[in-house]
Amino acid sequence: MFRTAKETLVRAGAFAFRDRRVRKRLFRRLWIIRLNAAVRERGLRYSEFIHGLHLTGIELDRKSLSEMAIHDPAAFDAVVAQVKAKLAP
Repeated sequence: MFRTAKETLVRAGAFAFRDRRVRKRLFRRLWIIRLNAAVRERGLRYSEFIHGLHLTGIELDRKSLSEMAIHDPAAFDAVVAQVKAKLAP
């Protein structure tokens, strides 16, 4: 009986360790999907947008950009405008 309980605890610990990393992966995927949808509404592709962010020197992460696209579209439009201006020439 104790052996089964101990094996179950070890296994639960292994799953918890693994799934903490999986959760990070899933959230990054969610942020990318949200950004792609928001950026396509504004006439760019996700890859172009990320490249433009690097060119302009804007160092916002995908999480904050995703939240900005949902909760503060005006600020996100300003970021997209800067990226478009940098990509235009």
